[in-house]
Formats: sequence, C-alpha cells, structure tokens
Amino acid sequence: MADRKALNHELSKLFNEMWDMDVNRFMPGKDYTIEVPGKTGAVQQGDSAVQDSAARHLFHNVNEDHLKSIKTFSTFISLLDNYETSTGVEEVVTPEEIAENNCFLDAILMTGVMKLAHEYLLKKKLAKPNLADFKYQLYDIWFQLYARKEGDRPDSCIFEHVFVGETRRGKQILGLHNWVQFYLQEKHNQIDYKGYITRKNKTRPDKDDQVLSIQFSWKGSVKPIGSTFIGVSPEFEFALYTVIFLLSEERVTRETVKIEEYEIQIVVCRHGHHIGTAYPVPCSTSSEDQ
Repeated sequence: MADRKALNHELSKLFNEMWDMDVNRFMPGKDYTIEVPGKTGAVQQGDSAVQDSAARHLFHNVNEDHLKSIKTFSTFISLLDNYETSTGVEEVVTPEEIAENNCFLDAILMTGVMKLAHEYLLKKKLAKPNLADFKYQLYDIWFQLYARKEGDRPDSCIFEHVFVGETRRGKQILGLHNWVQFYLQEKHNQIDYKGYITRKNKTRPDKDDQVLSIQFSWKGSVKPIGSTFIGVSPEFEFALYTVIFLLSEERVTRETVKIEEYEIQIVVCRHGHHIGTAYPVPCSTSSEDQ
C-alpha cells in the first residue's frame, strides 16, 4: 500500500487553485466519455497470461475537434511521436523536434495554471522571475536527455517516460501516465485496456472520475497498475509535477493532497537533476512499480 503521509494543506490549496483555473480541462460526459467495466487485480509486469476483465475500450469517445483546437493539447500531441520507446536505444533529437518542444512550452507558459506555478515557485525562490529563464528551467527538467541506466547512451527524458511511455527489453512498460496518449494509442489498437483497480470506499469508478488506476497491455507487455489523471490539461500535470520536484531534494517524494474530491498521493522520483518518474496514486492503491 502507498505510505500514508499527512495531508499537505499548502499544496492542496495550490493544486485546487490550479484545478479551478484549468480552463482547458476536458469535462466528463461533455468532452469525453469513459467506460469502466471490468474490475481487475494486480499482476506481475510481463505476465502475458493476465485476464482481460474489460471487453471494451476505456475511452468510449473523445471530442477530437476540441482537443485539436486547444493550443496546449495540439502542441502536446505533436510531441508524442518524437521518441524511440525502447530504453537503451539512443534518442536522436532533430531541430524540428526541438522547435516542437519550444512551441509546447510557449503554449503552456501562457496559461493561468503555469503562471500560478511560476508565482508559487518564485515565492519559494525556486524559479527566476524572467519567463525565458523559467522556460529554460522547464526544458532542462522535462526534455533534457539522460541515460536511464548508468553506462547507457542518452535514451530517455522525463517527458517521454511520463507522457509517452517506454518499454524495457520488450517485457516491462515504464511510465505512460497520460490520458491523451492512452486514448490515442487505444484508438490505434496499440493499447488493450484490461480493467480498473478500485479505490477505498468505492466498489467501482464512476464515469466522471478524473483520477483512475488501471491495468493495460501495450507493445506486448502488461502494466499491472498505472495511475493517471483523466481529462486534465498538459499544463496542469506539468505544473503539479514541476512544483513537487523543485520543492524536494529527496530521491522519492510522496505528497498527499486533496484535489476536488480526490485524495491523491503525488509520487515524484528524482534521477539526478531530472525527474525519473511522476504520477498520481489514489490513496487506497499501491504506488509501487508504476
């Protein structure tokens, strides 16, 4: 089970302000519909014999026109095909991809959500006032390549890990904690949704739940448990994880926060000067091996 920590009221207040300010967030039942059939249990990574408890897709429909009309989503989507998902294979970053990274950062820095994050980090003396400096800081945290394993070539960056997903030796899924990537991969029949893992005091998720723990297979491997926000904007997740990363020097940080009705543990792991992984965990589910 996730280690229980006292609720962080300061971060809960900040993240609720961000949630309320997230005008680009997709609304359940209006901008998208999810199906939540099939309760499942945790299995081991790489177990190909896992039972599929869900016959249908997780996403019943998503308003793609709306998705493409929002600058932060459209620039985000353009980044999703820029990565070699196998760890150990060196990434080659083209000038076009660098330009796309910058376009995305420019778009999110215009939002109220990222402005709130910047103001908060300024007060904590963890960011510089100049927006160009803050953008450089974000680029370094999220897009700078590093080697996941010592001695390997630069094969990963945290944007790829959290938002795109990676595979290790074709047997293990790393990361992939983003609902847009999940939807797009599912639409192209690359992801098979296996079912959900329930939260405490809930027999099953609701169709309007915006934090889910799910099980799925991707590229021939099973993710026993993966937690993700549903419907939130890219800037919301960027803001959340950046704030927690910069606040802590710990190798693994777990902050318990209450955002709307959701009591969540936000897990951020450090990999030197970069984020190693970051994801939300509904407080009753396990945070291990995500």
